[in-house]
Amino acid sequence: MIWVGGAGLGLLFIGVPVAFALGLAGMLGVWLSGIPLSVTATRLFTGVDSFVFLAVPFYILAAEIMSQGGITARLISIASMATGWLRGGTAYANIGTSVMFAGISGSAVADAAALGRVFTEEMPKEGYTREYSAAVTAASSIIGPIIPPSGLAIIMAAVTGLSVIDLFLAGIGPGLLMAAACAAVVAIGALRGQLPRPRRRAPTGESAAKMTIEALAVITLPVIIVGGMIAGIYTATEGGGIAVVYAIFLSVVVFRAMTLHGLWLAFLRAARTSASIYLLVAAATILSYALNLLGIASWVAGTASIFQDSPILFLFAVALLMLVLGTFLDIGAAILIFAPLLMPVVRELGIDPLQAAMVIMLTLAMGLVTPPVGVVLFVVMRVGRIGLIPLMRALVPFLIAQLVAIAIICLVPGISSWLPSLLN
Repeated sequence: MIWVGGAGLGLLFIGVPVAFALGLAGMLGVWLSGIPLSVTATRLFTGVDSFVFLAVPFYILAAEIMSQGGITARLISIASMATGWLRGGTAYANIGTSVMFAGISGSAVADAAALGRVFTEEMPKEGYTREYSAAVTAASSIIGPIIPPSGLAIIMAAVTGLSVIDLFLAGIGPGLLMAAACAAVVAIGALRGQLPRPRRRAPTGESAAKMTIEALAVITLPVIIVGGMIAGIYTATEGGGIAVVYAIFLSVVVFRAMTLHGLWLAFLRAARTSASIYLLVAAATILSYALNLLGIASWVAGTASIFQDSPILFLFAVALLMLVLGTFLDIGAAILIFAPLLMPVVRELGIDPLQAAMVIMLTLAMGLVTPPVGVVLFVVMRVGRIGLIPLMRALVPFLIAQLVAIAIICLVPGISSWLPSLLN
């Protein structure tokens, strides 16, 4: 087992793509177990042979269509209108836009790329430093994979047996708490007089009404998806198809901002992203199979017995482990490998599985904004033309606030489970 883990990490550190590193490490584990390597071909197929996984390409495509359809500017406008009277209002608007954008894209990278281009250029014109502008964007973007519809929630459901609907609902409370943590940092800076007031005047009259209607039309998308699933009208996969149709309707008919070329680009990008996710899922399945052959499940169960009398301490230990793993391992791969191993122990210790799922997803998402392989960090650095050290200095207060929010989620199960329990 040590050889397999070492091989996987070694391949990652020398720059081998994540999917290939996981697949090759898994093949090594299968070989060490004395199982014919031909088994890996079967495992590649069974890893993605899941009805739940069919939903992933639909949600990715809906997000791409909405991004191509001029949605970003509309979300920014409505968030700015709501916070334009506050000191630090543009920073609040940055966070609010991230929350709304999360309900469309479900991706931290898409959030950082789309919003970073706007806010890292506009906020410095009002008196913010470029580093602070980028830090707000990076910190709030990790809300993207948590608030529904979430691709990570679909992957989590596929490998743990949890309900996709419950995971979607469970992500709303923690996602909003993470946004509140970012807003608290902005509020402290505003109270100290360190942040400027917005220079733009909030629109009024017909302009404000039009912006409000357009924004409501956009944020209705997650409501339609989750609401229909709760009512039992359609499944998560069917909801993804409906999301695509609704996204095309808004972009082409309502906003008239989508051309045939833009639609084609959205399909191409969605296809590439979906293919990379499916390859990652297949490769991680091989590694997970190999680790189980080598006895990792019993090792995890034995280690968890230490926390038999302190389930909360176990949850904090899981959070710490995921924080470390998230700094160098792809978030989807980490969920595919470790979530199936940890969930049986979570249930045995009496921890709410939804709470544990949110802790795992949130702490892994923190890895997106921490070196050495924080994807969101490097996207914001490139978009904002900022160095790593200055950006990290500005980002530290936001990361501390979000770690406090995760600790609260560990201590208070109801933040994750209250809404699913209520609607069930």
